[in-house]
Amino acid sequence: MNNVESFTDEAEAFAQIEGKNWHAVTLDIPAESNDFHWHDFDAVVYVTKGELMLTVEGMDGPVTCGRGTKINAAAGVVHREESTGYSAIIGFEQRPDTLTQPINKTPPAAMGK
Repeated sequence: MNNVESFTDEAEAFAQIEGKNWHAVTLDIPAESNDFHWHDFDAVVYVTKGELMLTVEGMDGPVTCGRGTKINAAAGVVHREESTGYSAIIGFEQRPDTLTQPINKTPPAAMGK
């Protein structure tokens, strides 16, 4: 399940990622509205600028995630994002260059449609 928490600043985000021996990447995500999907890796997202709406399948509606929001994203959780653009520090459990492609996997139920 995806847990939403908070963090204080970028230094804290990098320290937490390093403390897990994960791999940190700083990204500027352009405006997007994607379909429900899942990932085959664990990640943690620290929103540093802007805002995104996160909807997790089976939950009661979207959660607004702005600056200072930390999202613990577990592998296999079906979700979608909507945003006019945001910046984030993302911690990956594995090196980003080893992630299987495509990163956004189609949920099995949607594949039969």
